[in-house]
Amino acid sequence: MNGPDHLKSDETIKFLEGHGGWEREVLSGGIGLLRDGMGKSVSHALPFEFLAPVVSRFWHKMRGSGLPLCLLSAVFYLFWTPSAGLKTLHLGSCVITTNLQGIRSGFSEIRDSVQAKDEIIDVRILRKTQSLQGTKPADQCCLLHHILRLYLDRVFKNYQPPDHHIFRKVSRLANSLLTIKKDLRLCHAHMSCPCGEEAKEKYSQILSHFEELPPQAVVVKALGELDILLQWMEEAD
Repeated sequence: MNGPDHLKSDETIKFLEGHGGWEREVLSGGIGLLRDGMGKSVSHALPFEFLAPVVSRFWHKMRGSGLPLCLLSAVFYLFWTPSAGLKTLHLGSCVITTNLQGIRSGFSEIRDSVQAKDEIIDVRILRKTQSLQGTKPADQCCLLHHILRLYLDRVFKNYQPPDHHIFRKVSRLANSLLTIKKDLRLCHAHMSCPCGEEAKEKYSQILSHFEELPPQAVVVKALGELDILLQWMEEAD
């Protein structure tokens, strides 16, 4: 669990329709450009960390131009509105900011479709009482980091979307979670994401539940349980 992460910091992932897998696409500046199986761009998301300094410089420059305050405020609003819904997650010593509301909204658009395909209703991979809830703050960062790696490497990578609409939604979700995972890795690099025994034990439980099920069935179930993980992240403090 303590091995180096194999995804580089300036990489994003893209789902190639018909190939049944994820590929990495190295982009300058770490800005993720998502393409579908035909090579067309389907998503271009600028992270908050990129937008903040740009908007700040623009704001100060416009203030010196003598434009009316109401006009400056309108311009500022247009720039800043995409950042609405940002939430600061306190995971022990690791503090990150993410658009959790946007991720939950994106998942809600595919939840019914994904969960309808889950035929194993008497099993849960992310069991709230055993796996997530009650995790000590010091172990939350490590546990979340490994769960996200599981989702990116073994769930999204192997999920077969039924149509192009679902494909686009799932791709955006994957890239959003990848951004969070990169932030957690930075915390790990700065020694603020330790992996204690509780994190290791709980992740082992999750992995055990995951590997008990058939490969394709577990992919569908894990994706359908993403709301459990997002709720835990929402409540983590």
